[in-house]
Amino acid sequence: MCSTPPPAAARRWDGSRVHVSARRSLRVAPDAVSRLLRCGQSDRCRDCGNRIEWYQRGRHSAVRLHPGEVLVSAVPAACRWHVSSGVAHPSHDGTPWCRLPHAVLCPTRPTPQAAPELTKLRRMLAVNTHRLIDVGAFTPPPAEPACNPAPATSGCRPARPTVQILYVHYLAARPVEEIQCVAQTRRRHRCTSPVLTSGTRGGQWSLMPVAAHAGQLAPPAETMAVYSLAALPYAEQLRWRSQRCPQHSATPTTADLALAEWEPFDPLLHSDHIHTRVPTLRRRGGPADHPRWGVRM
Repeated sequence: MCSTPPPAAARRWDGSRVHVSARRSLRVAPDAVSRLLRCGQSDRCRDCGNRIEWYQRGRHSAVRLHPGEVLVSAVPAACRWHVSSGVAHPSHDGTPWCRLPHAVLCPTRPTPQAAPELTKLRRMLAVNTHRLIDVGAFTPPPAEPACNPAPATSGCRPARPTVQILYVHYLAARPVEEIQCVAQTRRRHRCTSPVLTSGTRGGQWSLMPVAAHAGQLAPPAETMAVYSLAALPYAEQLRWRSQRCPQHSATPTTADLALAEWEPFDPLLHSDHIHTRVPTLRRRGGPADHPRWGVRM
């Protein structure tokens, strides 16, 4: 049975023509307000440079999945994901194929004990990372320096700081001064402006108690360094949470070309990113990484 009847039979019993609508593929209009409508947002891993896809998972934060599907027999039960209606679910949907998180395959992470099929795929991603580095298409991020509190002159900064926005703690994906705007420019590229610009007021570093969630064990530390935005106006904190520069914050109808990189802070899951010393200010003109403040842990 054909989905579209032939022209000879496209008439009713009385001889009138039957209007058959042509099938069209589902697309997002180029002038749409947002391109993140229940779909996988393509991106590249910041650590290895390989392609990833961001998917929403209900009310939780977005998850990074490998673009391709893998046989269920090669993936542990705890790593199986499936996508339904543009939303990722951490379970198996009964098909022979499933999706898996990129963290299981990322070459920069410790090698897990996995099936030979996943080991082969992980090796292919490692080879692709070296190829991207050789052609200059990817530059790996610098290793995070170990913060030793003994020498007072040794400078380092948290690679993933904890930021307080509207009295909620979030874990940033990169240092505060490197957080990039997610808005789309007129040339349909991602805005290269940072959220913290020289003409805007930033937050303040302070020590805050580490509060465990309900039902969790005691946190590994009592206090931690937090970049607090509590002193900023409400609209300015909303701009930070939406991860937009001041220019695109004034035009809320501008489309987002990437997901905001904020991750709800969990003291147990993110214990490696807890810093117990507040970054100290340095004199202007010193070897600081930001013109307004430097970091010394």
